[in-house]
Amino acid sequence: MPKDTSTRGLQMRELIAQQAARLIAESGIEDYALAKRKAAQQMGAPDTRNLPSNGEVEQALQTFRGLFQPERHAAVLRELREQALRAMRLLQSFNPYLTGSVLSGSAGPHSDINLLLYTDSPKDVELFLINRQIPYRLGERRSGGPDGFRVVPVFTLSSEGVDVNAVVLSRTDERTSVRPRSGAPGPGRVNPGGLEELLRNA
Repeated sequence: MPKDTSTRGLQMRELIAQQAARLIAESGIEDYALAKRKAAQQMGAPDTRNLPSNGEVEQALQTFRGLFQPERHAAVLRELREQALRAMRLLQSFNPYLTGSVLSGSAGPHSDINLLLYTDSPKDVELFLINRQIPYRLGERRSGGPDGFRVVPVFTLSSEGVDVNAVVLSRTDERTSVRPRSGAPGPGRVNPGGLEELLRNA
């Protein structure tokens, strides 16, 4: 079904993005699709054709936190980025990059840290964690690449009460650019040096 591009339709789309951002910021919802559906219901438009993109919600979330939670958000974001940097240094032999909401700046107190690791052997990551007695949960995720979608392993570690999700990709994937979430500002990933620069300039 096509989206309503009338002025009223665009206004509803913006209002839903703002309400979804509020739900994420205040209720700890991390699933953007769920936040958008709940927001549409709360706005009295559960069957709307005007659900915003994730990028629009991301921008609304950054605006909301900048207006209503500036000091708290800045402190939370800095702590998450510092934790991410410590995790990246721990996993430095696997060419780690930070991605997701902690990088884009929309992360909140309930957010996970998301890393990309690049190695030819996911088993090496598992052995590294086992040898250092670092607890982890092993899962899977679909990942898109030049050859289409495939299932890749995800190691979830707990760092100071925050989950660190480390997606393991091949070394050839490192040459493929990573785009930020649709409409989100900034790069799609940064290495430890890039994260250090972000922290210095914050």
